Amino acid sequence: MTDLSILQNTLQNRFKSLSMGFKLIVVCGLALLMTIPALFVFSLVNERRNRADDVTREISRNVGGKQTFLGPTLAIPYDVPPQAQGDQTRHGTYFIFPAQGLAMLKTNTEERHRSLFRVPVFKSEAKMDASFDLAGVPAFAPRGAVLDWSRSEIVVGVTDARGALADALITIDGKTLTMVPAQTADHISIGVDAGRPVYLTLFGVKAAAVAQPGTQFKVSSTLRFSGAQRVAVLAFGKTTRFSAQGDWPSPGFDGGFLPVERAITKSGFTAEWSVPFIARGVRAEGPAESIADLQESDLGITFVEVADPYQSVNRSLKYVPLFLGLVFLSYFIFEVTSGKRVHPAQYILVGFAQIIFYLLLLSIAERIGFDFGFLTAGAATVVLLAVNAGWIFASRAHGLRALAVFSSLYGLIYMLLRLEDNALLVGAVASFLAVAAAMYFTRFIDWYSSNPKAGITSAGRSPESSGTSA
Repeated sequence: MTDLSILQNTLQNRFKSLSMGFKLIVVCGLALLMTIPALFVFSLVNERRNRADDVTREISRNVGGKQTFLGPTLAIPYDVPPQAQGDQTRHGTYFIFPAQGLAMLKTNTEERHRSLFRVPVFKSEAKMDASFDLAGVPAFAPRGAVLDWSRSEIVVGVTDARGALADALITIDGKTLTMVPAQTADHISIGVDAGRPVYLTLFGVKAAAVAQPGTQFKVSSTLRFSGAQRVAVLAFGKTTRFSAQGDWPSPGFDGGFLPVERAITKSGFTAEWSVPFIARGVRAEGPAESIADLQESDLGITFVEVADPYQSVNRSLKYVPLFLGLVFLSYFIFEVTSGKRVHPAQYILVGFAQIIFYLLLLSIAERIGFDFGFLTAGAATVVLLAVNAGWIFASRAHGLRALAVFSSLYGLIYMLLRLEDNALLVGAVASFLAVAAAMYFTRFIDWYSSNPKAGITSAGRSPESSGTSA
């Protein structure tokens, strides 16, 4: 007999002579060890998500990206003469918001495909009306500022002008005019999104004919723009009312204020906002910084992709230790109740089957969605584990038991992914019940024995000795 054969026989005898107590410790260690390959699956999911984000940004650049609208606002250029010798004349733009702002938004959405990735894009039509009352203005102009009312403009704004589907129109005093890039201020920063500054591009028309101190007038504007992912309207009036409707079945409402009324159906959504002046938190007039302050009061609609496979797979990967532990524990119970030893290598193969399940889930969910992907990948893995149990224990009965047990485990994991708020509670209770079941089925095992059926504790007899099957 060669040295290699001697070593092999020695290792086999050592494995066979392991006590069941020590074997349980080895199985637990293997379950923890198998979480390491899951980290590689996690990195793969992140890579695919980053690729999906790249596709989203690429498509968004073509259609306009996230769009935020500013309703009609009065912009008046001003000069501040030198206050002391050596000072220079300062220039700026003074903005006056309407007393009442009314915005109505309609969106039509579709999904753009690039390879396996889908991005919701929209076409929107925004109608924004404004009622101005210029009594008592300017109240907060910079000290010494001289407003040039002859160069005043009514301006509207949008964050990505590349999404324009038609010219911006505005109706003043019964006359409909086409808006052009504003002369008073071409763009204004309103914050940062994903590490990049966001600017409002302003369009305007001359307003000197109607905009004079103490006057009142109304204007109405129409903007038609495309975009992707999100659309929002700034609370441009001292008091702002905003209504929106669209055909996207899973909108997310966000921003500074949530809608006071909303309805969501399979065919679309409707929502209404009402923002009183006291809640807006921005003065009725002021310099360009006033526009930037409106970012905190935007009224947004996000076009959520419900079947996001990457988010769902990422959540499922968080349960890998629990999942592997329950599967390994099930195999261990089969082992101690059948009397047939299972080699640690067979546990490792079972662990790899679990890891491959996540690869199947990711690859299939990208094509047919997470729910059907989980059903397909889960069914294939459950059948494999059940057949493997039948092979290992040379028993069709154990294979059927494994099929029932693992079907329940995969159903539990799916339930955890869908419960969200109650996932921790359900997972904790399920883990407690699993440990309790393990204690019950192994209550007669002599943990010091290398054969689970060979030892009988003083507390009672093994299930097989009483003629029943555990």
